[in-house]
Amino acid sequence: MSDARGIGVGEAHGKVILLGEHSVVYGRPALAAGLPRGASARAMDAEGESSLHVTPWDVTVTPRDERSLGKAFGVLLEAACVERPVRIEARVDLPGGSGLGSSAALGVAVLRAIDALRGVERDDASALEVSLAWERVFHGNPSGVDNAMSIAGGLAWYVRGRAIERVRARRAIPLVIGDSGEACSTKITVGEVARQHEKSPERMEKQFDAIAAIVRNGRLAAEQGDLKALGQLFDMNQSLLAGMLISTATLEEMIGVARAAGAYGAKLTGGGGGGCMIAVTEDRAGAEKVRAAIEEQCGKRAFVALVGGDQER
Repeated sequence: MSDARGIGVGEAHGKVILLGEHSVVYGRPALAAGLPRGASARAMDAEGESSLHVTPWDVTVTPRDERSLGKAFGVLLEAACVERPVRIEARVDLPGGSGLGSSAALGVAVLRAIDALRGVERDDASALEVSLAWERVFHGNPSGVDNAMSIAGGLAWYVRGRAIERVRARRAIPLVIGDSGEACSTKITVGEVARQHEKSPERMEKQFDAIAAIVRNGRLAAEQGDLKALGQLFDMNQSLLAGMLISTATLEEMIGVARAAGAYGAKLTGGGGGGCMIAVTEDRAGAEKVRAAIEEQCGKRAFVALVGGDQER
C-alpha cells in the first residue's frame, strides 16, 4: 500500500549465479543467490505522461522513448495494466551490464512500487511474468533466473519454467564479487552459445549435462557447508564456460589473482563476455584479503557479500 504521502515503495535484490549460467537456458538447473544490494523505487501519481527517472544514471524515460529502458518501461506498464499516469523515481545500487541482475532488479522494484501505489497484491508468479516482459526488452531470451532471484532473494535452485526451490545453506557463503569494468550483454553471449549449440548440438548438450552435474554437487556442498568443495566446483564450471569462449582476459586475470590470494575457487558470473567474477572463501576475513588483492593487483572494484545463510537474510 502507498504511504500517507501517496507514494508507493518497492525494492528488489540483485543476484549472482553461483553455478549453471547458460546451461540454465537449455533446461538444466542453476544455483543462484540474492544479493543484499539491488534496486529501489518510489511511485507517485502524475499528470500527463508516465515517466521513469533512474539514479545514479541520471536518465529519464517515458513509454514513448525508443531507448531500451523506455521500451521496457512501456512494456511493463502495459503488462501490469497501469491505466493512470505514474512518476517513478528509482535507484540502482549495482553496476549495469555486469551480470548481477541490475535490469531485473530495477524492473521488479518499479513493478512493486507501482503495485504499492495502486494497492495491488501480486503473487510471485505474476510478478515474475510481468517483470520478464520488461527483461526481454534488454536480453531477448532470458532464462528468468535474474527476475526470480530479484523477487525472492536467498539461495535457490532454479530450473527454467518452474518455481524456484529454496536451498538452505548450512552457513553463509562468503563471496568476493569483482567487476571487470567491461560491459557485457547477456543477449550477445546467449546468442553466441546458441550459435555453438546450433553448429554442434551433441557436443554442447554434453557440456550442459556436465554443468548440470556440477550444479547438483554445488547444491550439496552448500547444504553441507563445504565451501572448499564449492570452490572446486566453481573452478570446474569456469573451465567449461571458458571453453564456450565467453570469458575474457580481464576476467581470467581477476580469477587467477583471487585463487592466488587464497580463494577456494573462482569463476565468471552471469552472461560473461565481461561483467563480474565471483570467488568463494572460508570466511569474511579471507574474502576481504581476496577483495584487496583484486583491487590492488588488477585495479578493479570488488566487494564482499555473505549470501545464502541467516546473515544474508
